[in-house]
Amino acid sequence: MAPRFSVTYFVRAADAGEAKARALDIALEQTVEIPRDVVPKGYVEEEILGRLESLEKSPDGRPGFLATISYSDDDIGGDFPQFLNIVFGNSSIKPGLKVEDIGLSPGILALCKGPRYGIASLRARAGIGESPLLMSAIKPVGLSTKELAGLAHDFALGGMHFVKDDHGLVDQKTSRFDERLRACVEAVGEANAKSGGKTSFVPNVTGPANAVIERAKQAQEVGAGGVMIAPALAGYDVIRTLAADPDFTLPIISHPAFSGANVVSPDCGFSHRAFFGALHRLMGADAVIYPNFGGRFGFTREECLSIARACSAELGGLKAIVPAPGGGMTLNRVAEMREAYGNDIMYLVGGALLQETSLVEACRRLFAAVHA
Repeated sequence: MAPRFSVTYFVRAADAGEAKARALDIALEQTVEIPRDVVPKGYVEEEILGRLESLEKSPDGRPGFLATISYSDDDIGGDFPQFLNIVFGNSSIKPGLKVEDIGLSPGILALCKGPRYGIASLRARAGIGESPLLMSAIKPVGLSTKELAGLAHDFALGGMHFVKDDHGLVDQKTSRFDERLRACVEAVGEANAKSGGKTSFVPNVTGPANAVIERAKQAQEVGAGGVMIAPALAGYDVIRTLAADPDFTLPIISHPAFSGANVVSPDCGFSHRAFFGALHRLMGADAVIYPNFGGRFGFTREECLSIARACSAELGGLKAIVPAPGGGMTLNRVAEMREAYGNDIMYLVGGALLQETSLVEACRRLFAAVHA
């Protein structure tokens, strides 16, 4: 018998009988996708078919149950997209089902090596100890390469550890990817030479399927300090492929664009911790950007803290990664963020710094507030 991994689902149901029927339907739908009475005896029924392991009332007051279903490693075939398909393929189309947690197996851990660097190595790259990391973004789309490189220079001079492209910056005519990459790496290098800092430039390499890997390798050749990818746009296996590539050596930062529908419903999609925590670590992201509570996107404080905890919780020995909440981070919220997240965090502050008269001085005030 092959090892098995497990997925715990929230199942919306009025009573235990309905919940069990829905859970057994998930076990069928996610594996054999045929009626139960025609599932072949022997290997298919005993190994391939999903197996309901437990069913209990949801402890958080939602009208439903938590069903844990195990799946054989033989269902996967060494294929990460197929792993995602087994976790929540066809069943994701059905209402009232939500992935709450994922339990790993040796086969999944062999397939998913996880992050190459994680939080400890990102801190080392930035030249800091156990303090928080700082990141900002050059924007908006429509600025020239020269203007964007100027912003990258000033962010670096002000003390940001990572300066990234805005996720909307790709290969527009106002700032082509190739020229922006080279100009911003050079600008950040000039700022580092002035300040003695170790700021890294992180280009957005999200793009067409035939361009993502090429842009990531180009970023490495030019001297970038990492790459950013929106996996919901580029494909979830892209990050895993890069993280496992022995010839690719840059940290990977994930961006949440296009992923909101996976988490915003209380009883559909994924829990915040499973999606932004477990799945992104399995993909191999070293830092995960997500909307901060109190900002403009509506995540609650507990949802955000559940992501942060999942970034460092024990997960088959995979390295802890950096939670990077953004979208509404301001200077006057630093104390609140420190109280909520502690030190194991990357502050992503963009627009609030651009509102200040002096970008360099605003960055230095942020640095001072974080380290107060």
